[in-house]
Amino acid sequence: MTQSWWLNPCKSIDAQSVEQAEARQQQLTKPAGSLGRLESVAVQLAGMQGQVKPTLDHLWIALFAGDHGVVAEGVSAFPQEVTGQMLHNFVNGGAAISVLARQLGASLEVVDLGTINPALNLTGVRHLNIGPGTANFVEAAAMTQTQGELALQAGRDSAQRALAAGAQLFIGGEMGIGNTTSASAVACALLDCPVVHLTGPGTGLNTAGVSHKAQVIERALALHNAQRGDTLQTLYNLGGFEIAALVGAYLACAQEGVAVLVDGFICSVAALVAVRLNSQSRPWLLFGHCGAEPGHRHVLEALGAEPLLDLGLRLGEGSGAALAVPLLRLACDLHGQMATFAEAAVADRPA
Repeated sequence: MTQSWWLNPCKSIDAQSVEQAEARQQQLTKPAGSLGRLESVAVQLAGMQGQVKPTLDHLWIALFAGDHGVVAEGVSAFPQEVTGQMLHNFVNGGAAISVLARQLGASLEVVDLGTINPALNLTGVRHLNIGPGTANFVEAAAMTQTQGELALQAGRDSAQRALAAGAQLFIGGEMGIGNTTSASAVACALLDCPVVHLTGPGTGLNTAGVSHKAQVIERALALHNAQRGDTLQTLYNLGGFEIAALVGAYLACAQEGVAVLVDGFICSVAALVAVRLNSQSRPWLLFGHCGAEPGHRHVLEALGAEPLLDLGLRLGEGSGAALAVPLLRLACDLHGQMATFAEAAVADRPA
């Protein structure tokens, strides 16, 4: 793989398309600004696609899965084997993201970076076997540099498959028992934020469980404190294979010029890592929703992100981002199909 490819320049937003899209918004048969965020997001997509009237007909959803060694510390309400069991559910069409992908007409790719059951061989799943899950990060780095680079490349490969398929929007999803613990640890290290502010119930921990989870994260931060200022090493020390794959996918999309719709807390932490590694990626990131996990708002604020929805979601899988797709599609339709004042022979506001 190309050394440090994630530092390569990202594609520029098409300023001319942005200018022309903004001008079109001023000509449509409505008071200026009356469609609020729907107007601005349509203009953003115009700049990303390099055309005045953007469309979102072709969607790519990549579901990245991986297990986490920190589960040995009792940080999850669910047993670790659920990660592998959910891989069956994704490809059999029974998971939430499977239903949403069908309804949206989206391509759904499932990538197993590495679970505790390396013998899994499921039709419809890309099994990469980077490792049997990450190491327990309260004892050692979650992954080696080689594993981390393989996970980043896996995300890049997915983004390039999306590009080859003509995708106009990339959604990354994640599955991995214990991954809210990993995401919280990464976010705490990058934001220098108190652990209690970024630690939540994940899959359903009670108050005592959340407190224990925070203590585990504190131990991990203390162990890896010397490398806290190094974004990439922080990802390797505290992250998960699926989080690293999301980082790689987001950066590759920005480099190739494919719009990204970021999902919930874990995906937003991956977006934070991506932006810290390569700030040019930020204009390519749209944010689907603000989730119920308490740390999500802190991460969104750090990214200057304005999510489209706030529905109290905490499922993951890319589900919240997928739910925002119809809103984006309607924004594009309104922008592209509404008549201008001249076309409708409607009197415009006085100059």
